[in-house]
Amino acid sequence: LRVLRQQKQLIQRIHNPNTFLKMRAARRLVKSSSRRTNKRCYSKSSLSIVNPATEATKKLDIEPDTPETIRQKFETASKAQVKWGDVSNLNNRKKIIANFQTVLLQDSNVAEGARLLTDDMGKPITQAANEIKGSKGRVEFFLNNFESAIKNDPVLTEGQRETEIIAREPLGVVANVSAWNYPYFVGLNVLLPALLTGNSVLYKPSEFATQTGSFLIQLLHYSGVPKDVLIPVYGHGTVGQALLQQPVDGVFFTGSVPTGKKIAQAVAGNVTKVQLELGGKDPTYVAGDLSATEVEKAAEGLADGAMYNTGQSCCSVERIYVHSKVYDRFVEEFQKQVSGFKVGDPTDKATYIGPLARKQQLSVLEDQVSDAVRKGAKVVVGGKRTNVGGKGWYFEPTVVLNVNHEMKLMRDESFGPIIGIQKVENDEEAVQLMNDTEYGLTAGVFSNSQETAKKVLSQVRAGSVYWNCCDRVSPRLPWSGRKFSGLGLTLSKEGITAFTAPKAWHFKYPS
Repeated sequence: LRVLRQQKQLIQRIHNPNTFLKMRAARRLVKSSSRRTNKRCYSKSSLSIVNPATEATKKLDIEPDTPETIRQKFETASKAQVKWGDVSNLNNRKKIIANFQTVLLQDSNVAEGARLLTDDMGKPITQAANEIKGSKGRVEFFLNNFESAIKNDPVLTEGQRETEIIAREPLGVVANVSAWNYPYFVGLNVLLPALLTGNSVLYKPSEFATQTGSFLIQLLHYSGVPKDVLIPVYGHGTVGQALLQQPVDGVFFTGSVPTGKKIAQAVAGNVTKVQLELGGKDPTYVAGDLSATEVEKAAEGLADGAMYNTGQSCCSVERIYVHSKVYDRFVEEFQKQVSGFKVGDPTDKATYIGPLARKQQLSVLEDQVSDAVRKGAKVVVGGKRTNVGGKGWYFEPTVVLNVNHEMKLMRDESFGPIIGIQKVENDEEAVQLMNDTEYGLTAGVFSNSQETAKKVLSQVRAGSVYWNCCDRVSPRLPWSGRKFSGLGLTLSKEGITAFTAPKAWHFKYPS
């Protein structure tokens, strides 16, 4: 009985790591206070955004952060994390996030959130509302799975002599540098599991989605997340750099490859955990075994996969390889689908293609088109800038044929409503071309044979693969990339434990 009581007391200590958390927070604060920040130029004026559809500038009632305000926010988050992350607070954390789900999906909040998102980065209003409503699946997944993902795992029990247990503790203070293209999806992939597992979060929304990021934070605070646990950090790139100077316990970033590399270099000196979701040049292969009806369905699905959100999705289809047996039929149907997409005012519910979120991307797409044409390609749909009412950063939905891998269009990330379609003679050629890239986020195969799809996709280096679908993310599956598409992961149970640190407990009881 004495041994069993000792075992019970030791296991209870795992569930109540207050002393450890307080000591860790104190060490972080000392380290933060002694750190010197680089002297940079930080604007004290309010932030502003430029509406990509109207090109009108709006001044926001939000001031950018400075190194000093970021340091203060870090210290606040570090102190608050001890209480928030205590195991006794687990049910409260769960209750708050469940409340957030209700708040987020209220009709008035969906409407306002969609309006701000469209104003921020030009996402068509219907698609903006769909993103918010589609977040329900993520919230439910995390709520239903976080407890089992972080529960103690006894891996050895030798009678009353010896016990080994894997326990999981919060990382501590997490920095989330988020994206503009899907602020709700991408943001909640980090915020929800981080908060549920007991971390505090310094959340920097993209400067191209400041209003949306601020609204999301307001909803979480209103739902019950303490303001000293979830703290926004606002500003441009220099603000993000200053955030990385703080001794945070994890950095989670979604964005470009160059910025991701800089973040990895910036936190390497502190040996900080880092997760990077970066670029992609996602390929899909249309196999030669499809019937005419199946080819039409493939063209419809891939047209949507390439052009949805104006081609600004992390997993947008950016290259299509089509077997010569079905090439002509596929191209005909694909052109018809893309030509039917409505380009227009993003506040119009009927609009499918809105403006690009960033003006400079227009030049990137123009360069890819001109480079392809110069090397022998043929533009059959679109191919140039356009506008709505004389304004806006619009690019026509564009389809390019006769392409090859000597062209930028088939090698460099586009992140816009443009696609190259290349004819291939067999599965082996398709595999070789699909792998001829520095990226590895997603890849897909359309075929009536699952065996063919498995054979092809097992040879493709990508974090997610699709059979007869594309541009799809599931909260139940890990979201990760190979090569320059990223490091680490979000989503799935592994994307929950990513916000924890394992602790190995060795118990040897006195005889």
